[in-house]
Amino acid sequence: MLSGLCFKTGNAVILRGGSDAINTNIAIIKVLHKTLKRLSLPENCVYLLEDTERETTIKLMKLNQYIDVLIPRGGAGLIRTVVENSTIPVIETGTGNCHIYVDEFADFSMALSIIENAKTQRTGVCNACESLVVHETIAKEFIPMLVDTLTKKQVEIRGDEKACKISKEINQACEDDWGREYLDLMISVKVVDDLQKAIEHINCYSTKHSEAIITQNYDNARRFLREIDSSCVYVNSSTRFTDGGEFGFGAEIGISTQKLHARGPMGLKELTTIKYEIYGNGQIR
Repeated sequence: MLSGLCFKTGNAVILRGGSDAINTNIAIIKVLHKTLKRLSLPENCVYLLEDTERETTIKLMKLNQYIDVLIPRGGAGLIRTVVENSTIPVIETGTGNCHIYVDEFADFSMALSIIENAKTQRTGVCNACESLVVHETIAKEFIPMLVDTLTKKQVEIRGDEKACKISKEINQACEDDWGREYLDLMISVKVVDDLQKAIEHINCYSTKHSEAIITQNYDNARRFLREIDSSCVYVNSSTRFTDGGEFGFGAEIGISTQKLHARGPMGLKELTTIKYEIYGNGQIR
């Protein structure tokens, strides 16, 4: 599924993709059914809804008496439509406006390596870095190095007034840039006075996916971990590690950006719930 919906019922998973990927999805389902049959499992425990009409999907979102949970995989528009229309519980696999904060105590070489990886290793994914926050104390020294590193990778940099004054190769950012998931060779840069302003900026514009701090200061790292309200928060590491496989969960269904019940990368364990079975011999309360 390139993007679409996953409906989980008591004994089956229903997949619904977009019209642009219908032939690919049909081919994938044929392979899955063939494998299930070889394993002596019911083929239709995984079912593809080939009807890609929006009206059909909206109707499915109302079948809460039959479907346990709905998991949207796709852009912000799809997720918003599901949240606004579904009567079925939803696990939001949100968009990824991921931030990296370069602290005043950052190792520059480490920071540049991590940012290059997080932005350019694979741009069209939700755990790619889309926004940078840089401490003002180091901005004049660090930003030219950052520009040199990213322009070699053809990354367009959009910055605030302070960043633009430091480098003429940085384009002026607008308000939309701070909350935007580019999914492209573009990145925003915000210069802040201190750690508090960095945390406030990130929590304001974050999609609660993945954020990182680059610092050699233990107290700053601990405060960042404690106060950033995202599903995955890193110290001195790339946001690109937010992935079910990388976390050791096996195949994942998505990255949950909400708080109930699953949060972060979701494998099979995260998609299960508890059923209590109690034996008694006459106890009463």
